[in-house]
Parts: sequence; C-alpha cells; structure tokens
Amino acid sequence: MKFFGIDLGWKSQPSGLCCLELIDGQLEILDLDRKEAIADILTWIDSCVPPEAPAIIAVDAPTLIPNASGSRLPDKLSHKHFGKYHAGCYPANLGLAFAERTVNFGLELEARGFAHAPTIEPQKLGRYQIEVFPHPAIVHLFNLERILKYKKGRLSERRLELIRLYNYIVEILPTLQPSLRLESGFICEIPNTGAALKAVEDRLDSLICAYVAAHWWYWGEQYNLVLGDRTTGYIVIPQGRVV
Repeated sequence: MKFFGIDLGWKSQPSGLCCLELIDGQLEILDLDRKEAIADILTWIDSCVPPEAPAIIAVDAPTLIPNASGSRLPDKLSHKHFGKYHAGCYPANLGLAFAERTVNFGLELEARGFAHAPTIEPQKLGRYQIEVFPHPAIVHLFNLERILKYKKGRLSERRLELIRLYNYIVEILPTLQPSLRLESGFICEIPNTGAALKAVEDRLDSLICAYVAAHWWYWGEQYNLVLGDRTTGYIVIPQGRVV
C-alpha cells in the first residue's frame, strides 16, 4: 500500500509531494519532490502508482467545496477544536480564486479511481483520497501546545520553527504506529534563504500529509478525528500519538 501527501499550491505556486510505502511493517519514503503544474503532479502520481493499484492520497487543500460563500463546516470545526492552538484553517467557498483549482484536482483524482474516504475500513486495500491539514496534525502527533509557526514571520524565526518540525519528524515519527523509517541523511540541514526554505517547507508538509494518510488507513476512526463529511467537505486529523 502506498501513501501520498500533496501539499497543493492553491494558486500557481509549487506543490510539495511525498510518496510512502508500507514495507515489512514500516513506512519508507519512496519520493520527496516538488512540482508546479497540476499536469506534472498528476503525471507523478500516475508514475508512482499504476491504475487500480491500492493507494491513498492526502491533499492539503479543499477539494470538496459545496458552499457558494462563507466557510465550510470543516473550516468552522477546525477553529472550534484547534483555535486555541492557532490551528484553525482558512475558509473555503466557491467564490474564492483558488476554488476551481483545488476542486478540479480532487475531481482528477476521482477520475483515477481515488474515492473520497471520510470513513474507512482500517487496512482495507483500495484507492482513496482525503483532505488533511498539517497544522492540527502536527499539534496532535507531536503533542504540542500550539502550532509550529514556520509559514509566517521573520525568516530567522521561520527557520527555527522548521528545524523544530524536522527534529520532531526524525525523533517521533519512527516511534509511532505505523512507524516511519528514515534513512541517514534524510535532510542534511535547513537552508537560510527564503526560496530554499520554502522548498523544504513544502516537502516536509507533504511528508506530514502522507503520514496522516497512512495513519488514517492504518487506524481509521479509532485514532483519528474527522471534521465534516462527504457532503459538507471534511478534514482528517490524527488524534494523537499511537506507539
């Protein structure tokens, strides 16, 4: 079974891409990349998983948007449950500029047989897609009191927060269930320049997304929280550490 994380660029910016595979009971990184065009992202997915082969794709973007204005139910619930961690998500509606891009991406995945999975039978092979959100996932997986603020602020502060995220990934994800196997030299250092830092940020976000996909498939609702449903839009969030 393969697990994809897509840190989708909501506009035209590059997207972080990660592919994990469960091998001998451990998750291994098959690819960690970054691409800009949607067509290139879809080609990458097609190259990693043949038609009808099992996989689950976790997308950090609103791929289901039923509302013409305002916020979706999962957006509101994210603020209710995770506002105290500063982890409420950006509101999505069909009137916003990014909506066509993100919804169409979900439809492209559906056309490839990846069905939305706001409910799932744990460890059942299939082709699934889910919406995820790294900030609350990081809070729960690493037992934090607030989000890691590596997306906004001064470059030096963002870099320190991204180093914290990297350290949590390296130190904690290999201890959880399912466990992530990391080769030595997974990422040597966090860069000092803005563009390079953003590239690493996108890749690490995609790795978190892929891990959430694996966690959802492995445990289902036992150790995951689902905000919303297929009708309203939904976000899958790990409930905490499972060792």
